[in-house]
Amino acid sequence: MMIRLENVSKWYLNDGKQSEPVLYELNLTIPDRQFVCILGPSGCGKTTLLNLVAGFITPSRGHVFFDDAPIEGPGPERGVVFQDANLFPWLTVRKNVEFALRLRGVDHNAMRDTAGKYLDLVGMASHKNAFPHTLSGGMRQRTAISRALALEPKALLMDEPFSSLDANAREHLQDELLKIWQHQQRTLIYITHSVEEAAYLADRVIVMGPSPQNIRGDMLLQSVRPRKRSSEEMRNATAELRAALDSLPCCV
Repeated sequence: MMIRLENVSKWYLNDGKQSEPVLYELNLTIPDRQFVCILGPSGCGKTTLLNLVAGFITPSRGHVFFDDAPIEGPGPERGVVFQDANLFPWLTVRKNVEFALRLRGVDHNAMRDTAGKYLDLVGMASHKNAFPHTLSGGMRQRTAISRALALEPKALLMDEPFSSLDANAREHLQDELLKIWQHQQRTLIYITHSVEEAAYLADRVIVMGPSPQNIRGDMLLQSVRPRKRSSEEMRNATAELRAALDSLPCCV
């Protein structure tokens, strides 16, 4: 199994006092090459879960594993794409993609070839010399995805990467992401508030709610790919996920 959380609880300290657990005794296994959407209302621990897998934070109790090894911090085998592209404004598109490769000591020619390969994969090769401020939101996110993929991670972790885009750009990038995932076949964890997005993208949808019972649903989507947003299968999957989500209290 690729990713495993065993009896994971997470709480924070506010003014020295322990908060209520954001995650409580959570158990979850995600196998290799599965596309998993984590769906739930704000405040139910979706991003906390992603940050634990990324290694940005540690569990208060329990253990998180990647390929059976304990996660003890960030690592290149786990690429992360945030809601904000977080590009360096003073670097070109290509230099942004090359940045992490340079930190890993990749030689100049290999670094340039790798950046070119993944910029081409996301359709940004023709903009490699552009600066971030000249790009649309969708193009900045393409660059961020390319930067994450350039490290050739085994798993890609995405925290609502398209939520700030307009509907047309969001749907277009969803299609592009599916093409990349089918081509690369990496494990992918994708955080979203959108029922429609989860139904369209995922092999499996984890519905999360507030503690103490964080996982409220675990649904395998059987519809074949490519999926049609207007199909009856999609409508049925969306309705089932919405029913699970509507039964939850607001976490805010």
